[in-house]
Amino acid sequence: MKSKIKRAIGLKYKAGDKKDAPKVISKGYGELAEAIINAAEEAGVLVHEDPYLSEVLATLDMGQEIPESLYFVIAELLAYSYVLQGEVPAGWEKHLPGMTHKV
Repeated sequence: MKSKIKRAIGLKYKAGDKKDAPKVISKGYGELAEAIINAAEEAGVLVHEDPYLSEVLATLDMGQEIPESLYFVIAELLAYSYVLQGEVPAGWEKHLPGMTHKV
């Protein structure tokens, strides 16, 4: 059985900045991927594992914005990460009663 090489791609998105899409800020394979994941977890950054999404993101260059075709899936992940942290993106308050708006 062939073992898969671990891959990690880090994205950065400035909440509230409607002009810019999330950008690739880190990427690596194998031991570097493990280091990226460990650093993210230590910093409290949500880590999402999706081999298909990472395959597409791995084709992007450092500093490159995600393509428009990924906006919806990345927006869902960002929104979900806010909820997991007990935060509510602006405009979501009526859909998530009892949660406090922090973003």
